[in-house]
Amino acid sequence: MISHMTAILYPVAANAELALSSPLGRAAREREARAAAREDVVFTTDPVGPAFATREAALDAYRGRVDDDRTGASPAPEDRFCRLAEQIVVEPGKTARLAPVAPSFEDGRRWPQPPAERPRTAWRLMVSYWRIATAERPIEAPQARKARRTRQNLDSETLRAIARQPLRPVEPQQPLDIGLFETRLPENPSIVVPDE
Repeated sequence: MISHMTAILYPVAANAELALSSPLGRAAREREARAAAREDVVFTTDPVGPAFATREAALDAYRGRVDDDRTGASPAPEDRFCRLAEQIVVEPGKTARLAPVAPSFEDGRRWPQPPAERPRTAWRLMVSYWRIATAERPIEAPQARKARRTRQNLDSETLRAIARQPLRPVEPQQPLDIGLFETRLPENPSIVVPDE
């Protein structure tokens, strides 16, 4: 029996809502997504829809879109571009930050006991899709190193974009003078020999 491996076909759309309801097309690779959109695209994951207090309520609302471990139901392999994620609920006038915890190293435990009261959370549907570059948000986020040095105040969407982008060098890497297992002769530093 021959089994076929199916790639996930991500929607091509201007935002997550359109990715669920009326995408321009579906594509597994960037070049296919660019062809469907007829312009540049960027791969992104965004929350969509209402927040649910429990995972079970979210599973009931998005039946057929996400894996349901209660019933064993799951979408087709090419339709696995949605997932459920638990997020901290931010109260009006407060921040979503949790205070960092220092290791305690007491009584054979590395970390202290967790706080008695957990932060309030909600479940959201996260949609991964090819976002059209000219839509809503800019395609390029500032480089993390530059944003930190200039001490910019960044919103949560920009921070997520910075975290998702690949690392880029500040300047091109210079060629190495010598290899890892080579050394310069002490009597003539211009000669490089293998190091044993």
